[in-house]
Amino acid sequence: MKKLTLFLSSLFGLILVLIGCAFGYVYFQSQPVAKPDSGAEKIRFEVHSGDSVKKIALKLKEQGIIKNDSLFYVFARKPELLKLVCKNTDNLPANYVMKSGMYYPSADMTLPEIFSLLSSGQQEYVTVSIPEGYTITKIAGLLEENGICSKEDFISTCHDTSFLMKNGISLESAEGFLFPDTYFFVPSTPAENIAAELISTFFKKISTLIDVDTITNRELNDIVILSSIVEREYRVKEEAPLIASVFKNRLRHNIGLYSCATVVYVLTEIEGRPHPSRILIEDTKIDSPYNTYKWAGLPPGAISSPGLTALNAVINAPKTNYYFFQVKDSAKGTHVFTSTFDEHVENHNLSTK
Repeated sequence: MKKLTLFLSSLFGLILVLIGCAFGYVYFQSQPVAKPDSGAEKIRFEVHSGDSVKKIALKLKEQGIIKNDSLFYVFARKPELLKLVCKNTDNLPANYVMKSGMYYPSADMTLPEIFSLLSSGQQEYVTVSIPEGYTITKIAGLLEENGICSKEDFISTCHDTSFLMKNGISLESAEGFLFPDTYFFVPSTPAENIAAELISTFFKKISTLIDVDTITNRELNDIVILSSIVEREYRVKEEAPLIASVFKNRLRHNIGLYSCATVVYVLTEIEGRPHPSRILIEDTKIDSPYNTYKWAGLPPGAISSPGLTALNAVINAPKTNYYFFQVKDSAKGTHVFTSTFDEHVENHNLSTK
């Protein structure tokens, strides 16, 4: 009997020792990697949409933020257990939801602090300014340079028929519907989300000029296409409406627009050539529906992203008798507007003297 009692006492003691060792191990593994408030360097840590808790835990361990990824996973699933080994856990939620975003944890942070940070949804935004007159490919390149999304994905999205229909576009691409503005994006955002935001901004902006619901898709497309050409032709804001009036007059009488900007679009965006220093006669003969030297009427799609100035110029173009415009001062970007071809030729001859 005494032997049994001694055995049970020893066994109980051993169990207590094992429990104490296990608790000590868990306690040690749950403490910050670095001494609390030691000023450890903050590390840029990204949580992607769809990342599992296990993946996040492993990344934290690999970057030296936590000691044990398995314990992190257990505590994330059972926050009540964390209260046994850590202080300042009164505000712990019943369940943790790791939100996508960009965070800056450090090795001297406690587990409760790390959990609170990663569930806060804190975001690191990147400011991206899209200039007026940019094309899909130029916008895509800008987004990739800033780590927002891949150039290839963005271009593909902007030509995806189902995506276009979903976002109210009836043309073959989103060219012209990606509003030029300053945006705040989160790195590694899906291209669909970025393109949708640019398109949504376009519709919000153009709605300040015209009630889109009162016009047909064809009328909207014509506005966007012509505005994209005006955008690439004007340099002085005050001249944009006059340039729009010239193009509208020519369209009304089925006269070719003869826009150099459309030829540049053919050369750079369709044929993939470098931006030309000047347009050659042979360039104006390229057989492309976007070449307004060869074909009268509007091209099948936009050639750039027009801003409010160009959109307003087209929507509210003044009535004029102008059918031509010629560069007057290349340094200032001003033009002279004329009604007859003879006046246009005369101005051209004067400008070349």
